[in-house]
Amino acid sequence: MKESKMFEPLVIGKHQLKNRIALAPMTRGRAGTERVPNDLMAEYYFQRASAGLLITEATVVSRQGVGWIDSPGIFTEAMVDGWRKVTEKVKPTGTPIFLQLWHCGRASHSDFHGGNKPVSASAVKLNGDHINTPLGSKPYETPHPLTISEIKATVDDYRRAAENAKAAGFSGIEVHGANGYLINQFLDTTTNHRDDQYGGSFENRFRFFREVLEAVLEAWPAEQVGARISPNGVFNDMGCDDYRELYIYVAKEINKFELGYLHIMDGLAFGFHEKGTPMTLAEFRAIFQGVIMGNCGYTKESAEERIAEGNADIIAIGRPFITNPDLPERYRNDWPLNAADDMSLWYTSGPEGYGDYPPYGPL
Repeated sequence: MKESKMFEPLVIGKHQLKNRIALAPMTRGRAGTERVPNDLMAEYYFQRASAGLLITEATVVSRQGVGWIDSPGIFTEAMVDGWRKVTEKVKPTGTPIFLQLWHCGRASHSDFHGGNKPVSASAVKLNGDHINTPLGSKPYETPHPLTISEIKATVDDYRRAAENAKAAGFSGIEVHGANGYLINQFLDTTTNHRDDQYGGSFENRFRFFREVLEAVLEAWPAEQVGARISPNGVFNDMGCDDYRELYIYVAKEINKFELGYLHIMDGLAFGFHEKGTPMTLAEFRAIFQGVIMGNCGYTKESAEERIAEGNADIIAIGRPFITNPDLPERYRNDWPLNAADDMSLWYTSGPEGYGDYPPYGPL
């Protein structure tokens, strides 16, 4: 019986992946109040190195980008040193590890910023129940619209973060342009009401994303950079009526950069636009010439299907990887999965619910 194509090697730039399963980036909140990666996090990624590619949890590029309790950063020397522990732990496995660069934008709160409001493309408050801050659960706030000079400074934050990722020993980086965070807030008209060069047309709404990509490419070869988009997403109160036309434009423009891959949140776990049908990987395959990564709610069977039909080259798997550190081997051998029904410890501060899930073994 021929083995699934999911377990065939894949080349991304200078990296040969041993299979076509990526660890999806998932915020886990184990970096502590100083946001410095630690030995616990190094062990977590090491445990999951049977993946073809490891993508780290979202990592803030600056203090301004913070919006999640105890998430890691990449903007101080201590953070660089902390992440180096992770990359050195993973290096002997031969599995490349990419750092995901993140700015929360309006999905944050002034409690994270010494009383200063979070920032966004425009002054549009996130319509959500609450946000967990260092001082407790609070309502979302109307963000401060970034000025042109502040936008340029934020682009520089991404550039420095990319340089720091290289210093920390990463194999590459991924720019997080999805899920309602800052770059996505410039793309979608729900959050972008600007009338300057960063608003209105597709070209203008993509401008911030373009400038960020251009900045990080000063530090990294294009084939060692990925970009993530969520064309169907409404997570963090996002969306726009012209999403299909917008994301076709975005994909065509990103294609010109010849990046290592385009990471597309095509699954429906975060919902999709009620005014239209969700976009598919097949639509992006027709216009994007590089490696396509699918993500969001995939099972072994649906991942194999997308890869076999040629519409995805690799699939990122999230929650099943939390409770199954050896997930690719379980998939390959049809071993049963650990249950993922108890999420109560997933986002706490210790090893429980994080690095204590066992690999497969006979009872």
